[in-house]
Amino acid sequence: MKFITKQDATTGEEIQLSYTDFSAGRPVVLIHGWPLSKEMWEYQVDDLVSAGLRVIAYDRRGFGHSAKPWQGYDYDSLTEDLRDILEQLDLRDAVLVGFSMGGGEAVRYLSRYGSERVSKLVLVSAVPPFLAKTSENSEGVDQGVFEEIMVSLKEDRIGFLDDFGKKFFGVSLMNHPVSAPLLDYYRMLASVASPRATQQCALAFAQTDFRADVQAIRVPTLIIHGDADQTVPINASSDRTAAMIPGSQYLVYEDAPHGLFYTHKEKLNQDLISFITSA
Repeated sequence: MKFITKQDATTGEEIQLSYTDFSAGRPVVLIHGWPLSKEMWEYQVDDLVSAGLRVIAYDRRGFGHSAKPWQGYDYDSLTEDLRDILEQLDLRDAVLVGFSMGGGEAVRYLSRYGSERVSKLVLVSAVPPFLAKTSENSEGVDQGVFEEIMVSLKEDRIGFLDDFGKKFFGVSLMNHPVSAPLLDYYRMLASVASPRATQQCALAFAQTDFRADVQAIRVPTLIIHGDADQTVPINASSDRTAAMIPGSQYLVYEDAPHGLFYTHKEKLNQDLISFITSA
C-alpha cells in the first residue's frame, strides 16, 4: 500500500490518499463505490493484471486507509483527489473505471479536466446522470429514500450497513449469491469509513446533477448495469446515461444486483478486458 500527499484546495489541509499500483502496461484506475474501499476490487485486480494492464486502485478520502477530514465530500473535491492521483503518478492513456458513486468522479473528471490523460471510460452500476427526483428530473429516485438512509446512518450506522449489504448483493430468502462471511467482510470494509464521510458522500451521490458532465464525454465509453439493481435503479441511471453518450456500449446484466463486481465477476472481468484492450 502506498500514499500520495496533497493539499486540499479549499481548506489547505494536508490529505493522504491510500492506493495500490500493480504491474505495468496501460493504466486502469479503479474508483470504488459507497460505502466500501479499494478492497472491493479484489476479484478484478488479478484478471486485469494477467491481461497485461497496470492496475491502480485508491481509497476515496474518508474511506479505507485514506485520510478522513471533516470537509471535502462534494464531487468537485473528490474529483480533485482523482486528478491528483493521475498527475502524481503521471498516468496517461488511462482507463477510468467508476463503480456506483465512483462513476460520478469519473464523469466529473472528464468534464472538468478533459481527456489528456484518459482515453476510455467504464461506468459500472453508476449513479449518473442524476439520482434525485425533482420537479424537472421526474425519472429520479424519490427524496424520501435518501432521507431514510440519512436517518438510519445517524441512528445505527453498522446496523444500516448490515441491511444495506444484503440489498447491495441481492440477498433474499431464496437467493444467496454471497456467503455470510463475505457479507461480514464487506460490512467491515464499510464500517472503516468515517461516519461523517459516509453521510456526506451519501448526500453527494444523491443530490449531484451530472447531466452536463455526461453530455460532455467524448471518449469511448462502456456502461454496465444489472437490471435487478435495487440500490441504483437502472431506469434512473444507466438507461439514461447510455442515451446521453453517443456511441457508448451498453451492457445490461440480466438478474444482476448492484454488487455485480462479485456476483458476476467473471463476466464483468471479461467485458472490462475486452473493452480496455480493444483498439
